[in-house]
Amino acid sequence: MTDENKKGLGRGLDALLGEDEDFDFISMRHSSENELDKVDVNLLYPSPLQPRKDFDEEALNSLVDSIREKGVLQPLLVRKKGDKYEIIAGERRYRASKIAGVRELPVIVKDIDDKEVLEVALIENLIRENLSAIEEAEGFDRLIKEFSHTQEALSQVIGKSRSQIANTLRLLSLPDSIKNMVRENKLSAGHARALVGVENADDLAEKIVKEGLNVRQTEKLVAKQKNAKPSAKIAKTKSPELISIEKYLFDAFGLKVEINNGKNNKGILSIKYDSIEELENIINILERRV
Repeated sequence: MTDENKKGLGRGLDALLGEDEDFDFISMRHSSENELDKVDVNLLYPSPLQPRKDFDEEALNSLVDSIREKGVLQPLLVRKKGDKYEIIAGERRYRASKIAGVRELPVIVKDIDDKEVLEVALIENLIRENLSAIEEAEGFDRLIKEFSHTQEALSQVIGKSRSQIANTLRLLSLPDSIKNMVRENKLSAGHARALVGVENADDLAEKIVKEGLNVRQTEKLVAKQKNAKPSAKIAKTKSPELISIEKYLFDAFGLKVEINNGKNNKGILSIKYDSIEELENIINILERRV
């Protein structure tokens, strides 16, 4: 990881990540600074600062099988607290190891404060865990607000583009009922993004779930609603031919299309999109038709 890539990261996280560009965030490669130890599993305990409270049972059982077969391949990151060790990163391995009957675990002991513990835990979850889009958005939001990360810095650490992070953050503006549907995997991130900024998003979400609509069908449903109440003034002054062309383009793109025809048959054709994904979809459709 280069200095440029880490620009904007907090001092604590920067110190934890080190300079090795092939660095594995969790394993904290063995060095004189990060001494690898073995600790009795009974001396370890989960951090109360860990933001992740629910662990997927199927994924945990899969990790149990892997540990029984191969052992614990990556050390846990911990800090000393009295006679015991608080887990900073690696709680899933700790839980799975206890189930697998492992007595000792490899650890790297670091002396870091509460703020750094929370920061590392948030980033570990975003990198390693199978989070819902809402959990991701909440993680990004906390790192930005509580730790002064920029979207650009997060994109380098998390491995997602800046536009992906920005679009994920937009999901936090959705009603709580829809965010819960995403948490419960009733709606995908694609469905949710299509509903951002829509007036009756709750009603549409219920319809999407009830009818089992895919993301493309959802985008068309939202676009149809946005295009359902055209201005009476525009409707009266537009020729049937232009209205027909608008409808044709709407069917092609699934987005609101407006044609304003001026003097000498010169005018403006506009296509309204609400996300980078919708813009990319327009480009893909145009490229296929060239």
